Amino acid sequence: MEIIVRNLPPAATEKQVKKYFRPQLEKISILTFSCKTFKGKASATSSATITIADADKARNFLELHGQAGHGKEYFDKVKYKLYYMRKPIYCSESNQIPDRFVLRHLERAESEKLSTISQSTKPNTKTLKRNFEIRHLYCGQWDYVKEQLVFMTHFEEQRPGVMMFGRHSLIIILNSIHPNEPAQRVEIPYSDIESFTIGNSSNPTATFALRAPPKLFEDLPAEDGLVEGMRRLGVGSKPMGFKRKRIMALRKSHETVVSSCLCYRIMMKKTTDISLLQALKKVQEIPESRVWNTNNSLKFDFPSQLTRLNTALSRSWPETVSFDVRFQLQRLAQNGVLPPARVVELLQSVIPYFSNVDNVTLAASIRKLYFAIPFAGPETEASDFSVKAFSNLLTDLQKSATIEASYSHLAEKYEHIALIHKATVTPVGIVLSGPEPEIINRVIRKQFLGFSHSSLRSQTCWFMAPFTLNGELLHAKLVISRLGDFSKIRSPAKCAARIGQAFSQTFSSIRLPPEAIRSLPDVKVGDRVFSDGVGTCSQSVMKMIWKEYGQSKDLKPTVFQIRFKGRYFESCEILNAKLTIHAGAKGMISLDSTLQGDALCLRPSMIKFEGTGENIEICGAGLKPLPMYLNRPLIKILEDLGVKETVFLDLQAAAVEKLRMTTTSPVNAANFLQRNLIGKAARLPWLIRKLMDLDILFNDDAFLRNALELVILVQLRELKYKSRVLVEEGMTLYGIMDETGFLQEGQVYLPVQIENRRVTFEGEVVVTRSPALHPGDVQVAHAVDVPENSPLRDLHNCLVFSSKGQRDLPSQLSGGDLDGDLYNIIYIDNLFPQFTSDPADYPIVVPVDIGREVTRSDMTDFFIVFMENDQLGRIAVNHLTLADQRDQGTFDPDCTLLAGLHSTAVDFSKTGIPVDLSKLPRFSNTRPDFQAPGPRVLIEGNVNLQDDEPEESDEDEEVEETSLPRIKYYESHKVLGKLYRAIDEHQIFERIQQFSRAPQGGLRAKQSCLDLVWEYVQKATALIQWQHLFNWALGIKEAYEENLVSTMSEYSTNHLHYISEVEVFCGSIVGKDGAPSKRQRETSVSMKEKHERDVVFTVACITQGEDDDRRAEALERSIACLAAACLRVRVRKKVGTLVSFGWIAAAVCLKEIEKFQDIV
Repeated sequence: MEIIVRNLPPAATEKQVKKYFRPQLEKISILTFSCKTFKGKASATSSATITIADADKARNFLELHGQAGHGKEYFDKVKYKLYYMRKPIYCSESNQIPDRFVLRHLERAESEKLSTISQSTKPNTKTLKRNFEIRHLYCGQWDYVKEQLVFMTHFEEQRPGVMMFGRHSLIIILNSIHPNEPAQRVEIPYSDIESFTIGNSSNPTATFALRAPPKLFEDLPAEDGLVEGMRRLGVGSKPMGFKRKRIMALRKSHETVVSSCLCYRIMMKKTTDISLLQALKKVQEIPESRVWNTNNSLKFDFPSQLTRLNTALSRSWPETVSFDVRFQLQRLAQNGVLPPARVVELLQSVIPYFSNVDNVTLAASIRKLYFAIPFAGPETEASDFSVKAFSNLLTDLQKSATIEASYSHLAEKYEHIALIHKATVTPVGIVLSGPEPEIINRVIRKQFLGFSHSSLRSQTCWFMAPFTLNGELLHAKLVISRLGDFSKIRSPAKCAARIGQAFSQTFSSIRLPPEAIRSLPDVKVGDRVFSDGVGTCSQSVMKMIWKEYGQSKDLKPTVFQIRFKGRYFESCEILNAKLTIHAGAKGMISLDSTLQGDALCLRPSMIKFEGTGENIEICGAGLKPLPMYLNRPLIKILEDLGVKETVFLDLQAAAVEKLRMTTTSPVNAANFLQRNLIGKAARLPWLIRKLMDLDILFNDDAFLRNALELVILVQLRELKYKSRVLVEEGMTLYGIMDETGFLQEGQVYLPVQIENRRVTFEGEVVVTRSPALHPGDVQVAHAVDVPENSPLRDLHNCLVFSSKGQRDLPSQLSGGDLDGDLYNIIYIDNLFPQFTSDPADYPIVVPVDIGREVTRSDMTDFFIVFMENDQLGRIAVNHLTLADQRDQGTFDPDCTLLAGLHSTAVDFSKTGIPVDLSKLPRFSNTRPDFQAPGPRVLIEGNVNLQDDEPEESDEDEEVEETSLPRIKYYESHKVLGKLYRAIDEHQIFERIQQFSRAPQGGLRAKQSCLDLVWEYVQKATALIQWQHLFNWALGIKEAYEENLVSTMSEYSTNHLHYISEVEVFCGSIVGKDGAPSKRQRETSVSMKEKHERDVVFTVACITQGEDDDRRAEALERSIACLAAACLRVRVRKKVGTLVSFGWIAAAVCLKEIEKFQDIV
């Protein structure tokens, strides 16, 4: 029910009205309600609406405080009159029907609050003060002067304001003093606070040492100052809203320090607030504070310190000092690890002692120093932050860096790997990192400025400075010219996309003779290109690819995704001759066994620009059928096409049960890890089985148990928050075209290899492609077999589409083509739609034409425009929300409109035409519950889910009023909501952990699992001499762990915070809220690849030795490494004790013992 409240003062805000009504409503057990204020035209009063989900409780309120009509005569009859600011207020039932999604949100919120109240055992902290007036704000760094901790001030802001402790963040508002000066806002997530130091009554300060710079905003009023002044006097329209604008710095002088000075000191207005600040220790979500006498404060000119450092790095050192060494020193200061003056001191006093050390080792040592330096502050002694301490650290680190130097030659060991230095541009500065291994592409081989399609989406690009190579000066324009001729392209977006082809990650490069490259006409029906992006090759060319493409040595794929830059010959009937065409091409190629000799056949739809060379570069291959997963947009479409909701619920329940069964036995756990490719390089699945053979239970070990639990939790959260449900009777394959013309319209050919067995599917199959938003993006095709003598019989692990009909099937599936798109196939009957929809047919968008040759500045301008206007994610979320709220679901006209806008947003990177946001449909600002964030994951000793949100307080609302409004969620009645609520992740994960941690087969072993392995190894190899390799093994351990620490930092959300060892080991970065974001998933893949390479390198050092010729001592080296892990335990600053090396060494050692025993 909606209640209207009249006769409120014109300046009353929603927060004030809500705060007034809360106690009145709580008296009659109304715990949640919605409040909205508004003001009529030319009125001296304002009104509000109070929405209550329970109509009976709302009527109880009206019986006590309501009136039958308007005016004072009705107010006199009210049983219990209400007054606001000494004025009577009139409450009555509104004649408006409340928003049904707001009502469902209130029902959900009321239920959650009642549940929280009944289960809560936490102390009541609602009465603690969380908002404090401040006098000044300072930005600087902790440092030490004559053994005394000192706050070095590099920037000072003397405006007063308020400091507020919210649910997740510390918020500092700096008031506007002058009419033309907007108020500013500093926002610091609690997760970014390293330490919180409180002063004393003589120095009433709060100092926050951060792991990353804060977010800075300006609160810009939506109306001018005159209107705002009139509003404060009660004259004019409704209260003004605020718009937040992200800013780089608080002032000009702040710009030079904001990215490097990560300490903020707040001067309190009232000395009595110090004790109130200390009382916040009781609040769980607020970082723990420490009281410290911090009177010492000095002011220094940070820019001049930085200039001095830059001069020293660029001019004072000999040219023999490498870029990497200088980069690592610059990184120490620029990323805020050390003050610039300390780095200069280090450079002048310490580095000269390492003049006899090669550049690679010195750079590796300084890189390790970056992670070893402790945070300055009350917790760190001055002696640990001295030049002497840094010198000792460098000496210790040099030992492991000498071994790691060979790791830095990864580019020489692996042809497809390059070590890349990175600069991450943030709103407040540049963060340096690396070098990190990257899969190379044609451009990395040549060093060039640009970006690929995927890097554009992730807002990353490549830079280069001019440099000399083999006596030739290379610069961006020259390198681009050698990639191809792009001068005829008139669209910046299209030109960037074509150049971006060279940035695709490629694993192999095969050179072909020019005469092998042939032209093949496109297959067209009217304007439809059925062969869009696909060509063919002969058996001999396919064999060349198999030989060079490392991943196909055992498997022999017959379809490849390629990039090609070279010449091909095209027949010209008019001239009766062959023309030589220079081209850059992309797309798929499939085996055509009818072609003779060396032949690579390219179609015009594959040619993207003019180029030179004869190289095929491999981007991907149809090695095996990929798994097929449902997702939320696809589930919603299938629901709207008549698939029963019980089908999805049963599939999800089966997936959850599989996760539960994972911990029931070591065999299940090993199989689960093997299926998910977890710990492959470390041989983790094999190790778990081997431990079982030795009567050692892996789940007795905290690290191995946590590794399994983390992977289970990640998959459980993907089920709950992404509805990522595996379809066993489904697969994902590259799409190609039938070159023989056998397949008829609506038919497909589906040959796959499953466990070395060829299977050809026949009958009806569901075919779709992600992202699917339009109901027509899901179609049904008829899979058929082909004649015995058909060349199609030589293909496998691909989906072959027909070349006949009025419209090609790929274009009907989310606008797909055949240049490398992956298609989802479902062949389980209960997921077949009861009917299908006509596919969308969006008009072809012509790219922006600037009417001249595209320049580098045009492309960089487009890069910025794209970042500002990319709305793909927003449209997808709005589509899912609207599909849940509308009765027609994805068939609703607004949903089909959003599907079209989504298509425009997908093509924005190629056309340069952004989405017209004015076309976005409006709908309720509440969202379905399945879009709500989940509890955070804490990895502190064990893997745990954080408790739910703390109860909201009035102080929280004051913080919220200065923030973006909190999203309100309602209970969805459609299948996605039911899937979401069917998983109680707390309950399921707790049960999994209980079973995983329960002793199996008796009491737990008193010794650690690794000690039991070491005990077995000593007995099995009693006569083996390994002690002479112990110091060598310590170096291998140190090198591995330093690389691990580097990864833990570099793949974190900020450069001074660390993800956990188990996250790196498993290759999964846990999302803060619910399932990880797309960027986190991509980062996890990159991190997993890097760590796998580190493990492969470490294992190679153990099994082969550093010179690759000492295989005979593999067992001895593995024993020494296991001994190093068991006998030398090191507690590292910031990350504690690392244990994964021990299990890597254990797996190698146990494997070598097996080989030794077989020989004996």
